[in-house]
Amino acid sequence: MRGTDEKQDLMFSYISAEKRVPKDHPLRAIRTMVDAILMEMSPAFETLYSKAGRPSIAPEKLLRALLLQVLYTVRSERLLMEQLDYNLLFRWFVGLSMDDKVWDATVFSKNRERLLDGDIARIFFEQVLSLARSQHILSNEHFTVDGTLIEAWAGHKSFKKKGSKSSNSSDDPGNPTVDFRGEKRSNETHESTTDPDAKLYKKAAGQESKLCYLGHLLMENRNGLAVNACITKASGRAERQAAIDMLEELPGKARVTLAADKGYDTNEFVEKTRSLNVTPHVAQNNTNRTSAIDNRTTRHSGYAVSQRKRKRVEEIFGWLKTVGFLRKTRHRGVDRVGWMFTFGVAAYNLIRMRNMLEASA
Repeated sequence: MRGTDEKQDLMFSYISAEKRVPKDHPLRAIRTMVDAILMEMSPAFETLYSKAGRPSIAPEKLLRALLLQVLYTVRSERLLMEQLDYNLLFRWFVGLSMDDKVWDATVFSKNRERLLDGDIARIFFEQVLSLARSQHILSNEHFTVDGTLIEAWAGHKSFKKKGSKSSNSSDDPGNPTVDFRGEKRSNETHESTTDPDAKLYKKAAGQESKLCYLGHLLMENRNGLAVNACITKASGRAERQAAIDMLEELPGKARVTLAADKGYDTNEFVEKTRSLNVTPHVAQNNTNRTSAIDNRTTRHSGYAVSQRKRKRVEEIFGWLKTVGFLRKTRHRGVDRVGWMFTFGVAAYNLIRMRNMLEASA
């Protein structure tokens, strides 16, 4: 018998959002881990809020919503609020009931500023690592370091000579005509009026220079989890300096290995890592010069293993740029870009941990 195409809506629903989410949905395991992490972060949240005044959006709900924005590549806060209004999965993950009113996009952004101004992303990242350590899926012997370009939210037209006046007032101020053909432009003489922290830089010959930042990762090789992340201004020495800084933050004094690509094959970097009790498993760069890595290192079987494992760091960068919308950042300033980069890496770790725990169950 054919059913009727009735249009009348029901006045009441007796099924909660919790029951509508499948028991084997990937977000369930992530929600369990996130709830445990946010409970540990409660003292940090207390320092960000006044004891008086009206209650604001709970920071736990803010972080869960931001996590959804990264996991599902929601490109704006306005679209995120739209999803929260009708998407039951999003409502359940954030902690909103079926009848809770969704926040205005501007209100959400204003409340998010408090988290951006604090060091919440770093604390969240550290708590994710602590949870991984408690689950015995975080190794502390072999690591990989690498860097990638994060394109800034600034165009070449904003890259002007320092101290220069604005362009012709008769031109369109929002999209002026700029002709820099034949002009020598460098970070020493020019800066972006949109994002002064962004630097004109390219990583390899033959590539175009872009206004960008450098994102750095330190990954443990056994399970492919990121153990440190940071953003710096782009420069030729930034990758190696960031690697040294992250190595110095590693706990313990036991000898470890560090895999890296040819860009780290310099005498200064290799000597510095060895002084930190780190064995540099750096890829040899024999192009027009002698490599700083000799047979003392390459003759060991562990060197070949490190060279194979180090390529997994590109999986993290690939996820951040395709899913975590960090191919081109939506924020300005090294601090804010660094906040979102660290938070995005923490989100990747949660997905990686969920997959490993499910496989071992």
